[in-house]
Amino acid sequence: MRKKVLVTGGAGFLGSHLCERLLNDGHEVVCLDNYFTGQKQNVVHLLSNPYFELIRHDVTMPFFIEVDEIYNLACPASPIHYQYNAIKTVKTSVMGAINMLGLAKRIKAKILQASTSEVYGDPDVHPQNESYWGHVNPIGIRACYDEGKRCAETLFVNYHRQNNVDIKIIRIFNTYGPRMHPHDGRVVSNFIVQALQNQDITIYGDGTQSRSFQYVDDLINGMIKMMDSGKDFTGPVNIGNPNEFTMIELAEKVLKLTGSKSKIVYDALPDDDPMQRQPDITLAKEKLNWEPKIELEEGLTKTIEYFKTII
Repeated sequence: MRKKVLVTGGAGFLGSHLCERLLNDGHEVVCLDNYFTGQKQNVVHLLSNPYFELIRHDVTMPFFIEVDEIYNLACPASPIHYQYNAIKTVKTSVMGAINMLGLAKRIKAKILQASTSEVYGDPDVHPQNESYWGHVNPIGIRACYDEGKRCAETLFVNYHRQNNVDIKIIRIFNTYGPRMHPHDGRVVSNFIVQALQNQDITIYGDGTQSRSFQYVDDLINGMIKMMDSGKDFTGPVNIGNPNEFTMIELAEKVLKLTGSKSKIVYDALPDDDPMQRQPDITLAKEKLNWEPKIELEEGLTKTIEYFKTII
């Protein structure tokens, strides 16, 4: 059955992949973006599809439409972008959630919140499961994003309890792939851009801090499975790849795959940068029958090919 789906932040890295997948699945897609970090070029190839509509709009302002489902992805997600205007970041998470939940309540649409592993902060528990409440500095430089997303989860749960809105919450762990912004300051894009230009690869800290990286296609599968899951399961649910790599291991993989002459150099670790991040995906396996399929080397190869076309 063809559904009409609203995707906020639809011209962003993740949003554009989601729009593409929904169209391929035969649905009608309305893509909302204010282009703060999203880019029209991410979705320009979709504009010829008669079932795709692109609207310039900021989710901090109310929006009115009739749809069956809403994916709420709007929010800058890399530290460089979300710290650039911290107040705007909080407003996007909080006002955006209020506006989209109000819309979902009025039109009785199912709504999914793209939350983040950042709600766990710099975790005391490893790996992180959904029952862990997190270890977040509410006044740190990352708080505008961490606490904005935590508040959005609170709003979602309370709209569900109070108004019976059909909600879904996913917590997204580090995701990479084509259409990442080359200057978003994230480690995968940083390393690839530096390697392709034969510049020094910068590792912050001593390089022993670890992350788990999932390829974008795996995330989109998880997102759609969560949206299609039964009404009794609202989440939150971790969507991430549990394979853990240190920064040094990632840098060495990128050097190998690009054949770069770059050298690895070290710089100071930014404030509140978590030492470890690894999802426990037991719940996603059990409730959604989901787990990531694409290994780091395969995903990096595809991502490097994309960056070669834009650098």
